[in-house]
Amino acid sequence: MKTPLFAAFLLLILVPSFTQAQTAAKPKSATTAAAKPKAATPAKPSAAAPAPAADKVEARAKALTDNMRQALGLTPPQVVKVNQINLTSVRNVETARLRYRTDLRKLNGIVEDIGQSRLAALKDVLSPEQFNRYQRKREEKMGVPNSSAAQGNPVPGLPSNQD
Repeated sequence: MKTPLFAAFLLLILVPSFTQAQTAAKPKSATTAAAKPKAATPAKPSAAAPAPAADKVEARAKALTDNMRQALGLTPPQVVKVNQINLTSVRNVETARLRYRTDLRKLNGIVEDIGQSRLAALKDVLSPEQFNRYQRKREEKMGVPNSSAAQGNPVPGLPSNQD
């Protein structure tokens, strides 16, 4: 039940990274595709980009919200607020991904900022217990070691500090 929530969250984070790798492999086609619409009219890429992805953005935000509702036991008012947070975050990530597809450093920085803003907004909506549960699972899925694991077994080949 908790796994789909965090799988969806990781999808939100990892899809831009995967797309970045593909874009880096084909810089000429990405540059020409990105340069042509921007050269025509600066407002069109922003207006045209969300239109095709609007269904995907809404579907991804809804999936994230549904998973969080189940995993964290959200109340109906929380569901509405969390859905709005997720919708805004997913939309911003997708817009940044389209806008900065050729500038991976800039894209990574913006995605990181969006993630931090999302966490801050979620912290305001979720109860402390819900937020802590969300953080623990998020860290597990992202591979962040907890304090007990960091103090566990020594690295193979190195002497332990225990006497």
